[in-house]
Amino acid sequence: MLKNENDKLKELQERLEYKFKNEDLLRNALTTPQLGKQLDILDYNALELLGDACIKLIFISKKIKEGLIDPGEITITKQCLENDETLSKISNDYFNLKKFVLKSENQVIEGTRILADVFEAICGAIFLDSDSNLNLVEEKVINRFYDDWDVIINETILNKSKLLEYIQKRHRITPVIKTDFLNKGSDHAPKWIAKNPKILDRNNKILIPLKKDIKSEECKSKKEAEQDLYLKILKYLKKK
Repeated sequence: MLKNENDKLKELQERLEYKFKNEDLLRNALTTPQLGKQLDILDYNALELLGDACIKLIFISKKIKEGLIDPGEITITKQCLENDETLSKISNDYFNLKKFVLKSENQVIEGTRILADVFEAICGAIFLDSDSNLNLVEEKVINRFYDDWDVIINETILNKSKLLEYIQKRHRITPVIKTDFLNKGSDHAPKWIAKNPKILDRNNKILIPLKKDIKSEECKSKKEAEQDLYLKILKYLKKK
């Protein structure tokens, strides 16, 4: 293994304040599927699925203990925890994970779900390395950002509101936004894409023409794909 990779593993463990008994778990958590396929080594895919479950269990348990009992609110919290933009923000702001990702030479991280996946995979890796200790995952990862949760989600899941507000100010009308959805994955591991957006007026006529190629990244849920698409539409309109 390259010295640079050893340095990355060491520095990230210091940042996490956790020393892995099995550093291969951490290495796998940082390895993108593209690099894994290229070098025929394990990547983060399996650990990401495990970490996703750990994060939801820990986070929602904490919320319920604090008095959150409304099923609708719990569902919203779960959706936020499935939002790649939210998890990517946590990855960057609290752990600087972009610095530690093991990727192919020309592989792009920006605008993808890689940072979100790596964040989940690290949680899964700590869980396995600590003999299934959820409390340790909570201490080393979840508690780092838990108290800032409301601020984090306000910055990441309000894309539709921002888009509607932007259009209302310029056209003095509340538009209807319609999109199509495509699942490029499976029922077990969906990869939703929101595409073909249309901004319509009250009479169902095109209010603002959009480029045909505007679409979301591949996301775990329709809601997340929709939010990503709204952000891309907003950026497109601001450039016009």
